[in-house]
Amino acid sequence: MSGGGNDDDHDGEVESGAPTGYASPPCFIHEIDPAYAGLAGDGAWLDVARWRKAERERLIAARLALSPTEREAGSGEIARALDDLLPSSGDVVVSLYWPFRGEPDLRTWMARAVARGLRVALPVVVAKATPLVFREWTPGCAMTRGVWGIPIPAETAPTLLPTVVIAPLVGCDPACYRLGYGGGFFDRTLAQLARLGRPALAIGVGFHVAEIPTIYPQLHDIPMDWIVVAGQPVRRRPA
Repeated sequence: MSGGGNDDDHDGEVESGAPTGYASPPCFIHEIDPAYAGLAGDGAWLDVARWRKAERERLIAARLALSPTEREAGSGEIARALDDLLPSSGDVVVSLYWPFRGEPDLRTWMARAVARGLRVALPVVVAKATPLVFREWTPGCAMTRGVWGIPIPAETAPTLLPTVVIAPLVGCDPACYRLGYGGGFFDRTLAQLARLGRPALAIGVGFHVAEIPTIYPQLHDIPMDWIVVAGQPVRRRPA
């Protein structure tokens, strides 16, 4: 998840005693159970994990190096693409995120989405290695702060099941696989929604610097249905 109800996880460990109700968890790549990856005992997973850690740091640095003007323009392009992808309906529950570490800022789009009839939620981490929960967000709703001070809806907010999950990209490849921050929260969440019979449309959003040839997808990686990268045509997952 990312800076405000976001995804998956952000690099860095939670300090002892830190609160756990936050939307942008730290990277637990070194703690992921190899069996979860479907590659127990396979040294190849360790090689991929090391590569992903280094690539993640490189890609985040490249994103942070973008100018404020580039990020603002790119965020606007992404917002317009989302308008085209998503219908206006109260039956649509969109999970978004609060921007962190140079991620696309879609907060204005969030408010517009609510105004046009969509329901918006921000993801919240409740524990390591568990799926996310989603609290409804509306303009002016009560907010609290989690780890790193990232805003999330207060506990009084209704809990929703998203029909659309919009996840910020650290990296992405032509097959629509997403490189996140390493905690696997989005993968677990998308898998759980599918098991519940409530599969969500998954959309990854990012800037052009997120594009890489491959993330070396593993068995636990779930591809995005759509990738929206500023400056690039919207890309649908290959059949």
